[in-house]
Amino acid sequence: MDRLFLLSLLALALFSSAIAFSDDDPLIRQVVSENDDNHMLNAEHHFSLFKVKFGKIYASQEEHDHRLKVFKANLRRARRHQLLDPSAEHGITQFSDLTPSEFRRTYLGLNKPRPNLNAEKAPILPTTDLPADFDWREKGAVTDVKNQGSCGSCWSFSTTGAVEGAHFLATGELVSLSEQQLVDCDHECDPVEKNDCDAGCGGGLMTSAFEYTLKSGGLQLEKDYPYTGKDGKCHFDKSKIAASVSNFSVVGLDEDQIAANLLKHGPLAVGINAAWMQTYVRGVSCPLICLKRQDHGVLLVGYGSEGFAPIRLKNKPYWIIKNSWGKTWGEHGYYKICRGHNICGVDAMVSTVTATHTTNPNL
Repeated sequence: MDRLFLLSLLALALFSSAIAFSDDDPLIRQVVSENDDNHMLNAEHHFSLFKVKFGKIYASQEEHDHRLKVFKANLRRARRHQLLDPSAEHGITQFSDLTPSEFRRTYLGLNKPRPNLNAEKAPILPTTDLPADFDWREKGAVTDVKNQGSCGSCWSFSTTGAVEGAHFLATGELVSLSEQQLVDCDHECDPVEKNDCDAGCGGGLMTSAFEYTLKSGGLQLEKDYPYTGKDGKCHFDKSKIAASVSNFSVVGLDEDQIAANLLKHGPLAVGINAAWMQTYVRGVSCPLICLKRQDHGVLLVGYGSEGFAPIRLKNKPYWIIKNSWGKTWGEHGYYKICRGHNICGVDAMVSTVTATHTTNPNL
């Protein structure tokens, strides 16, 4: 009887890891199914739950039917992602009614990475005493997760996150800085490709945004220049600068150097390929196949040494990534991606910034 009971528990655990319903949410979070036809029979029910959870309203029956068709395709896509990335959980997210091209066009926005001639290469730092785990959230250097909305301004959130962290290290104050200032006012162009410029919701680069921040004198507070999620006219007020920077640099591919720069300079601006993020729910993402071309700007805030992967039954080291799609996405707005393999190009476009000791009289 004891042996039968243990076998039953094991079967239940395996079933739970494959289906994984949220404890407090009836919406199915995993889409792995042995029988795709049977799984699709429940698609309309899942779509109804999806609409309620994420407040989805469509303008016409035609649009509704189209989004249901896209939703079904994304269930199949999430199932494929689950099979190719078993150490994470993939399923239904707020983006499950968007095609991959719609998702890229609306929620990414990182311009084609190029070497910034004005950025110094980060000096080599000692790495012998790096801690096994580190998280700037625990040190008070990271603001709450923000939401870029349907604007390709991810690059601005990555930039402000890095400056917020650097400002915290310089002053001991954590302030929320204005992405909208960058969206409206930063039109910094690539030193070589003169037509490749930061363009608000049309995309940008973090290193170019650091260059703008240097030239403009700094960034205002979020509350003084609030986010609208739309391109607008610049109304930057230099008298309200809350954080300034003295320099920025790029970090090479070496992961120990990335970790060392993270510890020394605070959260780092990072580019990543976001193809697997549309269906990501939780866990350590380590896809078997992922392009290295970065198309999304995020913030590296820490790392862990042991992220348990229930399907692979092993621990995996991982980076902790702050995203800008709100707290309903991923692990309360965060993404874990495995370390050690430059997965999805996460190690190839890393930059750090140093803040000056700025005091804002309006604080």
